[in-house]
Amino acid sequence: MMKRSPSFDDFEFDDLFGRMSRQFEEMSRQFEGSRAFGREMAVDLREDDDSFVAVVDLPGFEKSDIDLSVTDDMLTVEASRSESADDEGDHYVHRERRSDTIRRSIRIPAAVRPDDASATYNNGVLSVTLPKRHVEDEGAHHIDVE
Repeated sequence: MMKRSPSFDDFEFDDLFGRMSRQFEEMSRQFEGSRAFGREMAVDLREDDDSFVAVVDLPGFEKSDIDLSVTDDMLTVEASRSESADDEGDHYVHRERRSDTIRRSIRIPAAVRPDDASATYNNGVLSVTLPKRHVEDEGAHHIDVE
């Protein structure tokens, strides 16, 4: 007759799955900074006759948390915030709101004039206007065809 292997009772399964769940939660927090789980900022890029306008969702950030840079064909948006230092005496049961840094680079389909770019931030929405660079901006000389 074959011997039966020991089986898990319901309590042991619950305990095992609870520990696995906590370990996956801890691992996911390690990846939050890299946005591995699709929590990137949403961006719309619109083209007008004379400019590109990027509209970026950055809820929960202050204007001072946002850093923008632009080159001829790339807009980079970075936003950072950190948890409050006065939380030391608080005893949390569950906490997900922590330090956060997100960064995204958006390729602009044509050259822009970085020196003339402007931005506004209102209610968690950043709007960046990037004037297009035109041939006449380059100091080019027009040649008439005869």
